[in-house]
Amino acid sequence: MDQKTYLLEQLCRLTAIPSPTGMTRGATDYLMEELKRLGFSPERSRKGTVVCDLGGEGHGLLLSAHVDTLGAVVRAVKPNGHLRYTLVGGFDSNAIENENVLIHTRDGKKLGGTVYPIKASLHVWGGQNETARNDETLEIILDEMVESADDAQKLGVHAGDFISFDPRTVITESGYVKSRFLDDKASAAVLLTLAREVAEGRAVLERKVYIAFTVYEEIGHGASGLWNLPVEDMLAVDMGCIGADLTCKETQVSICAKDSGGPYDWDFTNELISRAKRLGLDYAVDVYPRYGSDTGAALRAGMEVRFGLCGTGVFASHAYERTHVKGLMNTLALVTDTACRA
Repeated sequence: MDQKTYLLEQLCRLTAIPSPTGMTRGATDYLMEELKRLGFSPERSRKGTVVCDLGGEGHGLLLSAHVDTLGAVVRAVKPNGHLRYTLVGGFDSNAIENENVLIHTRDGKKLGGTVYPIKASLHVWGGQNETARNDETLEIILDEMVESADDAQKLGVHAGDFISFDPRTVITESGYVKSRFLDDKASAAVLLTLAREVAEGRAVLERKVYIAFTVYEEIGHGASGLWNLPVEDMLAVDMGCIGADLTCKETQVSICAKDSGGPYDWDFTNELISRAKRLGLDYAVDVYPRYGSDTGAALRAGMEVRFGLCGTGVFASHAYERTHVKGLMNTLALVTDTACRA
């Protein structure tokens, strides 16, 4: 199986595993199994972060991606058995209307449902184009015979249950990848592909390399427990944003110069740009003013490293996202060179 095929297979497997922030055990179980299958000895922290030593010596490098995603939690069961939600992470409610979901109950059930406007029928309520979309105007209706709060509760549905959203992962013949949660399962697939290349001898590390898959990035403290790893550099592999005055495209690897937390390390970022140029990669350098990454959490926890960020260009971030195979492969090439050419 070639790099591209493996990467896309891992991306599809990861997006198929529900893992909203706070409910990520399924995704980290999968990562642990796959890394062990490749011959590594990954460890999972009490918090849930998966860390794996890929080998190499000297000038330690940490590559991170996150496998927690946006999601929701049941806020209340309404008298009619419909559900009010509260969002997990930075979802925009305009992006979830009419989406299929799963309710994950505390007793292990998975129940289907759909996000609908409370005034859903045009023939009853008329047009609702001017109505704001939020947890007061949208609700979740279970795919069950439910007419009261008691009916829903008898099924095991209660406040505090988790809600995951259908990823709807599609890979087109033209190479576009459409899915929820490409932020950041696309990057996780990139790191798994690097691990496979190292395991099978096609990538030879010129420095000590760790990969980490964090599970609380979407709420701001994903990599905070990694501060004591013996590394000199940390490269967060996350999405690149598209739109407005940004230059990044879905086919490119994005190198972030600054986000909402401030500028990334000047020298390390210059090195990433030089690597992209030397490899002849299609890349962009951009500034993301409404963006934060795992490097911010690690630095605030006291990590003393140079830090950078790169990732495939992603359109419609935190909605139904889209990237391209070329962007994924450009990202893999840059990450691999950073690990294998000190």
